[in-house]
Amino acid sequence: MKITVEIPTALRRFTEGVQTIECSSATLPELLGEIETRFPAITKHLRDDSGQIRRFINIYVNEEDIRFLGGNEYQFREGDRVLVVPSIAGGAPPSVSIGSDRFVGHGFSRAVSD
Repeated sequence: MKITVEIPTALRRFTEGVQTIECSSATLPELLGEIETRFPAITKHLRDDSGQIRRFINIYVNEEDIRFLGGNEYQFREGDRVLVVPSIAGGAPPSVSIGSDRFVGHGFSRAVSD
């Protein structure tokens, strides 16, 4: 059985730049083990110290969240496409012009009234 795992840009530095991996695992725990065997540097970014998937890692199978498919019990099928998605936060706060009567941020501006 062949499944394809897509590695997002944020994790590729731990897979030597590899974007997709062909795997033959039957379940999610097996799949994570297979990925970690090939790329040990990714382990601490996928699982916590107790071996559980990190809280901010999401796994999708054919665009469906694996949690709604049975999680660790889901049995992969031939041709499944798996996407590993780390939550990424950041960005800049909206800017405020000091000494001006306008606030600018999020693509809009608003006049300040007293």
